[in-house]
Amino acid sequence: MCSDCQNFIKKGSKILDLGCGSGIIAKEFQNFFQAKIVGVDIKDNRVEKIPFEIIDGKFLPFPENSFDIVLINYVLHHSQGPLALLKEAKRVSENKILIYEDLPEGVLSKLICKIHGISFNKFSKIKNQAYFKTEKEWEKIFKKIGLGVIFKKIINNFPVKKELFILEKS
Repeated sequence: MCSDCQNFIKKGSKILDLGCGSGIIAKEFQNFFQAKIVGVDIKDNRVEKIPFEIIDGKFLPFPENSFDIVLINYVLHHSQGPLALLKEAKRVSENKILIYEDLPEGVLSKLICKIHGISFNKFSKIKNQAYFKTEKEWEKIFKKIGLGVIFKKIINNFPVKKELFILEKS
């Protein structure tokens, strides 16, 4: 993931890992980019020691332009309000937003995304509908809230399409 993003993140950047989960990816970004990392999530599941705050999933408790980069790593489909969360990411990002997402494109990918959503909700005890969207649907949402896609890369295309979107405020 760090290699995918290296042309878009400067060494020493301040990065918000929105929905950091275990903190493992945040720690990798911290080490690779010599970055200042802050992780946020709706509950604390960290196994890595990184600066962390619990959030309500809708509002980010930081001033505007607090971070150079906001990383959203396979989180939006679990969000209760992905549009509101993206607006918050835009507000606290000074520079770029990096999003990795599963895309329900193709029969098998749609099925796996559906199963993933159901099983996550059951085992995580979170009552939330999964919001898997296609590449075109995400791009329409990004444009609607004033985010331009400056780079995208398919990370995997089987069995689930996974894509990296790099966005800037437009």
